[in-house]
Amino acid sequence: MLAVTILGNNSALPAFDRHPTAQVVTMEDQIFLVDCGEGTQMQMAKYKIRRSKINYIFISHLHGDHYFGLIGLLTSMGLLGRTQELHIFAPRALQDIIDLQLKVADIQLSYPLYFHPLTVEGPIVRESKFEVSCFPVYHRIECWGFRFREIRPFRRVNPEKARQMEVPSSFFDRLKWGESYLRKDGVLVDNQAVTEAATRARSYAYASDTLFDERIAEYVKGVDLLYHETTYLRDLEEQAGKRFHSTTAQAATIARLAGVGRLIIGHFSSKYEKLLAFEQEAREIFPNTDLAMEGVTYRI
Repeated sequence: MLAVTILGNNSALPAFDRHPTAQVVTMEDQIFLVDCGEGTQMQMAKYKIRRSKINYIFISHLHGDHYFGLIGLLTSMGLLGRTQELHIFAPRALQDIIDLQLKVADIQLSYPLYFHPLTVEGPIVRESKFEVSCFPVYHRIECWGFRFREIRPFRRVNPEKARQMEVPSSFFDRLKWGESYLRKDGVLVDNQAVTEAATRARSYAYASDTLFDERIAEYVKGVDLLYHETTYLRDLEEQAGKRFHSTTAQAATIARLAGVGRLIIGHFSSKYEKLLAFEQEAREIFPNTDLAMEGVTYRI
């Protein structure tokens, strides 16, 4: 399973019962936290997100609405007796901020905390079942987007055919990765005789606060689901540019250029109480668009 749960969908100021940016990406047995604005812990409790399942945290940039909830979460994990290691990926300056906060409060965490500064685009985490990469977006300060991709075998075993060809079940995992099987009698069982092409691996991309820039489309090209910020409606395009943000039409244009499967939009300015116009404007350019609503899980 690959899914995204929205914990916060507003921009800098909490308003209209909307919270600063935070979301959880679920992939197989992993839960990733992406940004951690003020109130994230309360939202996690509300939507039953288990802190103990989070081993990776990704912070896009160092504006407060994207990380002011982080130190509280880190200390809560310690108070709850966490022992497994935790990895944070963020702009380099965040390490100094965390170290200072822990020092002045005389806090010794109960678990190993590893900080990984974001410096260049490309893969930042790779395990057997998933890969996470980062890419630059174009905000007023250093800012990063993230792309999550499943890693899965590219063949699917047909158990009945495999048994007919005397391939033991202990070899099935190797069949999934394209190996052929050499039987004890010297007969080589060709992989494609007992397997089929597997379904395509799923992917999700998160484009945080950014100016409209067509280069982003290349970084998120072909993903199944894209989150792109839309702080303003189309009529405030000039203001969006001055503040290094995007509009509905601009986010939808990136989705169209990138050929993504589905777009969700968020990071709404607190000047807007009603959000329906955001969805309507974006759908004029990219019909498969939805609002990133708090508490909703978007499955791929």
